[in-house]
Amino acid sequence: YDKAHNCKIKTIMSAPVEYPPVGDDIENLFNCKLNPLHRHNYIRVQGHVVPDSFLNFVDPIINFEVRDDDVWVCSFPKTGTTWTQEMVWCIANDLNFEAAKTSLALRFPFFEMAAVGTLEIAEKMPDLEFPPHLIDSVNYVRDLPSPRFIKTHLPFHLLPLQLQEGQTGAKIVYVARNAKDTCLSFYHHNQLLMGYGGTLDDFCSIFYKESVPFSPFWGNIFGYWKRRQDRNLLFLTFEEMKRDLASSVRRTAKFLGKDLTDEQVAVLCDHLSFEKMRNNPAVNHEDLVDICKKSGCSQEGEFIRSGQVGEGEKKFSPDWVMRFDQWSEENLRGTGLSFDKNSS
Repeated sequence: YDKAHNCKIKTIMSAPVEYPPVGDDIENLFNCKLNPLHRHNYIRVQGHVVPDSFLNFVDPIINFEVRDDDVWVCSFPKTGTTWTQEMVWCIANDLNFEAAKTSLALRFPFFEMAAVGTLEIAEKMPDLEFPPHLIDSVNYVRDLPSPRFIKTHLPFHLLPLQLQEGQTGAKIVYVARNAKDTCLSFYHHNQLLMGYGGTLDDFCSIFYKESVPFSPFWGNIFGYWKRRQDRNLLFLTFEEMKRDLASSVRRTAKFLGKDLTDEQVAVLCDHLSFEKMRNNPAVNHEDLVDICKKSGCSQEGEFIRSGQVGEGEKKFSPDWVMRFDQWSEENLRGTGLSFDKNSS
């Protein structure tokens, strides 16, 4: 324990790493407003906000053996991750829609799921059966046959070292989304799956202060954005996918080394339409929502909720619209990255 910096220290790959507590904001505006099952002691691991149970998984994650044919979809939560996963999987698997009827959570699992609180929750609920991809996710991913498709919300600097250092031929598809819409979607996500009872203003405050789980928002984005020229990384935005999905499909297919005809692109775009996605039990995480409902955590709603660009602009108070716009402008200035006008 480092008394001078009020934080604990853990050694990762022989290098000391501090993990200070997040502070009062996450406790007062987030943690205490969750269903008790979902309350955790949050810390920052190399700046990344996670439950302290994450520390038990740091070494297995950092030292995870990456394969040449792995495909990783990386993102901050609620930026179009599920949409991107389904697009990537279908392209890589030659539009095998029959095989795509298998749950996305099984064929494209969430790498660090067990590390961000699911295992803790399962231990509190011994009468409920939690599948391995939820409570033993790192080993579940490890044991998948090739090619593996893997989802993560980890920042670039906490990815497996082999992936960070480009030691393999593994590919990364990153998807980003404007801050207001991400915040609004994450707010509803926490209501649905974690019983969050705080107000939208409460959530805007902790999101803006980079204190929600998986923060920092901008750090996550720019960790990947600055590597967008790497041959094994494709950077997409939710906004460009909404504006021209066919173009995003073609870019992704080229990146994955697949040739699609115009007819195949049209068929895939139809499969990826909002209505098809929302009504598709393989991708709408009904199983996860069901577990949350059985535990008494879930509020009413759907995992795939709106899928719109600019909804945050309409739902936020004028003050939060102004603050998020200024915040986005400050962070995006000079980076070369932009989102659609009025959606920053």
